[in-house]
Amino acid sequence: MYFSTAFDGKRLRGLPLSKTLLCVACVVILVINAVFLVRNLDDLRSANALQAQTARVSDELQVLNLLVTDAESGLRGYFLSGAENNLGALNAAPQEIDSQLRALSVLLADNPSQSKNLAQLRTLVQRKLGLMNQAVEVYRRGGLVDIVAIAAAADARGEMDEIRLQVVIMTREQNELLTTRTAAFYEQSRRTVLSGVGINAVAILVILLFYNLVQRSFGLRLEAEQALQNTNDTLEAIVAERTEQLSVLSRHLIRVSEEEKSRLARELHDEMGANLTAIGMDIANVSEQLRGSHPELVAMLGRARKTLVDTVQLKRRIIENLRPSLLDNMGLSAALQSYCADYARVTALDCDALIDAEADCAGPMQAIALFRITQEALNNIAKYAKARSVIVNLTREPGGWELEITDDGIGIPADAMAKSKSHGLLGMRERALLLGGALSVARGVNGVGTCVQAWIPASAPGGDGPTLAAPVLESAQTTTPFAAGPETASNAESVKAPVQAPVSLNAPHP
Repeated sequence: MYFSTAFDGKRLRGLPLSKTLLCVACVVILVINAVFLVRNLDDLRSANALQAQTARVSDELQVLNLLVTDAESGLRGYFLSGAENNLGALNAAPQEIDSQLRALSVLLADNPSQSKNLAQLRTLVQRKLGLMNQAVEVYRRGGLVDIVAIAAAADARGEMDEIRLQVVIMTREQNELLTTRTAAFYEQSRRTVLSGVGINAVAILVILLFYNLVQRSFGLRLEAEQALQNTNDTLEAIVAERTEQLSVLSRHLIRVSEEEKSRLARELHDEMGANLTAIGMDIANVSEQLRGSHPELVAMLGRARKTLVDTVQLKRRIIENLRPSLLDNMGLSAALQSYCADYARVTALDCDALIDAEADCAGPMQAIALFRITQEALNNIAKYAKARSVIVNLTREPGGWELEITDDGIGIPADAMAKSKSHGLLGMRERALLLGGALSVARGVNGVGTCVQAWIPASAPGGDGPTLAAPVLESAQTTTPFAAGPETASNAESVKAPVQAPVSLNAPHP
């Protein structure tokens, strides 16, 4: 389904007047409601600020009263014991009391009545401190007898009562101010709530009218959404079909690639192997004939023979990269054990291979798929995982083969399989899907490292049964006879094929 954007000749109109008026009414109602809310919020903020100010003024006054009381108590202790350390509170009192008075002056700056009370309190406190300092001087000159005489003549307790009375007066006035403003705030809040109820009632009416208008156009919107949904469904079906086609093509390419690799390995062994053998034999014969008359040519032929030996080894490595001969000759278990051992030797990682005893019963298609998945997973670990140990575990289950490769490296992102450039992981998955299996990549146990799990069913193409040897690729004990004769026998031994050629860790994979 397609949507057309062609102009049909009808000029688009604006909203109907009724809808426009309703929208304007909604905006006005919202603005009015917002104004009331802001005013109410300001009143609430003022009330909270006054309450906090009252609490702080009360605290400051109590602290001030406590400082004066502590100074007087310390002075009495000094009179009784004569210890100078009892004067600590009196000596520190002027500075601390001055700090408290400045804080109170800032808090009560907007209240003239309280500012006047604070000035009286300041005078009383300063006078009290002066008297206490004079008493200390008198005690130091005349002793406790003069202090007792002064105390009998003066009313020192009355001065402290005046200070306490002034503190009580200031606290009471502050509380009365708080009570008055709180009552005003509650009255204002009540009016705001009543106004909000009325505004909400009008808003509900406007919303009902607007709903009646919107309901008329809702049917058209549903039709448009249904058409869009049908289009999306069609596109998703097309994408799924194309994705499946690409997946099928990828699996076909993997199958063709393995077949082509097997064919190339066979041709390299048969054709190139025969040619290299013939060249070796010719070099050996010519060396024998020229040994007595042209020793310098014999030396050159010796170097050529060494190059030929290197070429034979290169041919074997290429064949192993194309198609591991040990997999076809000795079975999946030996191939995986050998590859893991070579992998541990080359990468210096601790690689343990736990292979089921029935691994050699896997069919040819399952065997090469399990080997290639293991090969690609180990290559990825060597390149990116920064691991120290790897475990390859292949077990035979009732329905097929389960391969698990775990490491203790840095792990892998959860969306690694979804990245378009994760060719190695996608190739491993396609190999599993090619045989009707599955592959998953996730974090390891407790979030450490990476765990690659592959499932290959036994009923996949290739079936159960021992892995059949492919057309002769590389015999386990093939000897390339370059020459016949005692003087060339050591050269022939030097190119004898090893029992197992090392498996390349950088073999190309489809």
